[in-house]
Amino acid sequence: MLKKLAILAVGLGVIVAGFLWFLSAPSVLEADRLAKLPDGDVANGEIMFWTGGCASCHAAPKSKGEAKLQLVGGLGLKTPFGTFRAPNISPDETNGIGGWSKGDFANAMLKGVSPNGSHYFPAFPYTSYARMTDKDVMDLWAFIKTLPKSSNKVAEHDVPFPFNIRRVQGLWKILFFKPEPVMTIANASPEVLRGQYLVDGPGHCSECHTPRNLIGGYDYSRWLAGGPAPEGDEFIPNITPHKTGIGEWEESDIAYALESGFTPSFDSFGSSMVDVQENMAKIPAKDRAAIAAYLKAIPAIETIKKKKK
Repeated sequence: MLKKLAILAVGLGVIVAGFLWFLSAPSVLEADRLAKLPDGDVANGEIMFWTGGCASCHAAPKSKGEAKLQLVGGLGLKTPFGTFRAPNISPDETNGIGGWSKGDFANAMLKGVSPNGSHYFPAFPYTSYARMTDKDVMDLWAFIKTLPKSSNKVAEHDVPFPFNIRRVQGLWKILFFKPEPVMTIANASPEVLRGQYLVDGPGHCSECHTPRNLIGGYDYSRWLAGGPAPEGDEFIPNITPHKTGIGEWEESDIAYALESGFTPSFDSFGSSMVDVQENMAKIPAKDRAAIAAYLKAIPAIETIKKKKK
C-alpha cells in the first residue's frame, strides 16, 4: 500500500512539475507585431533614454557628462534576493547588445525575455517598460545604436537558489507582471495621461516608490506611496498627493524640482534621486509638467513606514 502511495505521489509530482513548466514558458511578441515594428527616431529615442534613466544603471557608477552615454554595465544592485549586475547595453556586438535585432530589443523591453528565450529577472524594470508604445521602444533602440561601443564584460548575477532559476520568473510573471495601466483616472486631461505614461512606463517610478511583498510583487493598493529601499535601510518617499507625501507641493513645484533638484522647502534631492533628477532635467519641460499633473491627479495615500522583514 505504501509503495502504491509513493508511486502515486511521484506521479502527481511529475504532473504538477510539468504543468508548472508549461505555465512558466516565456511569452514573446506575436510575429505580426514584430513585423510591424517601426524604424526608430533617434531624437525621440534620446528623450526616452533620459526618461527611462538608462544611464543610471548601465553607465559606470558616478559617471558625468559624456561618460553617461557609455553603457558599460557592471553596477551591482543588492536586494533581498541576491545581487543583480546591470549588463553592458552598449552597441558592442560581443559584450553588449549590438548583435541584437530590433525584435530582440522589443521582446526584452516589453516581455522581459532575452534573445535566447529565457526570462529576465525583474531587477530589469521591464515590468514598467512593458507599458511603452512600440514606437517609443524602437526610438530608444535607434538612439542606443548611436552610442559608443564598450567591450566591458560584466560578471554574472550573484543570486542564490531558487531565485537563480530563470524559469521560476515565469511563475512570478503570472502573479505580478501587469503591463496594463494600473489605474483609470476619471476625466483625465491629455497632459495627465501623458504623465501617467511617462511615470508608469519609461520613467518606471513605481519600481522604487511602490512597496512590494515578500517575493517582490507590487502592492498595487499603495501605488507610488513609498516603501523600503531595495538597498540599505532608507525609505523611498511617498509621491502621492497626500499630506505625508507631496500633497503640499504645487504642480509647478514638482516640475521645477525635476528640473533643478530643489524642493519647495529649499532642500535638494539626495541618494539615487540625484541621478533621476539629472536625467529628468534633460527631457522636455512639457513632459516634466505632465509628470507633475499626473502625480497630483492620483489617489492620495498616507505614508506607512514598515521595516524590512
